[in-house]
Amino acid sequence: MKQVLTADNIIFENDQFIAINKPSGLLSVPDRKQSEPSLKDMLLAKYGSIFTVHRLDKDTSGVIVFAKDEETHKALSALFEGREVEKYYQGMVYGIPYPEKGSVDAAIMEHPAGNGKMITHAKGKASLTDYEVQQAFRLYSWLKFQIHTGRTHQIRVHMQHLGHAIVCDDLYSNGEPIFISALKKKNYNLNKNELNERPILGRLALHSWLLKFELNGEVFELEAPLPKDLRATLQQLEKHQR
Repeated sequence: MKQVLTADNIIFENDQFIAINKPSGLLSVPDRKQSEPSLKDMLLAKYGSIFTVHRLDKDTSGVIVFAKDEETHKALSALFEGREVEKYYQGMVYGIPYPEKGSVDAAIMEHPAGNGKMITHAKGKASLTDYEVQQAFRLYSWLKFQIHTGRTHQIRVHMQHLGHAIVCDDLYSNGEPIFISALKKKNYNLNKNELNERPILGRLALHSWLLKFELNGEVFELEAPLPKDLRATLQQLEKHQR
């Protein structure tokens, strides 16, 4: 499916930077093979000059910031590297973590196989994730996360480490989508026009929700509303929980 950037995706914009609510399934920046368009490519086409500050995984939706000039790029990059940006996420995991509020303090490194995965390992880089269950359902939980470090796949690796992987994660779990039939306590009947049941969620259930930082004496709180697919999934879970 071709990704298109619209005005609805823009959370905030000034002369220094732009904050985008990135759709799931869109690369933040070009990959090594230039295999598909990225968000940065789209912004370059529009603005002519754009600078990468940080990244989101392709299948993670939500707020991401790009600088418009070298000076702002340097300043924002320093804030991220100095851990002066508050980074909050929302996401769904399998099961209900216990305790329902806590921290995962486990170092992360690349998998020795070089297969694109990360693992928790004592020889890795220090990594800290706070989590809190916002809603607990029968099979899943909706969580809020704050990451204090910015490691690749950090939340995904830490939740797998806890035994509660992010839903629909095909790298750190089985990647199985959510079907209404799994939520219903009674038998689920397909619509007469359906051959196979369609999932209500088939993408990584992780969303970059909120970034807070101070730049040039001004405090910014950049919030990305939940996308339609995650909102609909939560509504279905709430409905079938009753």
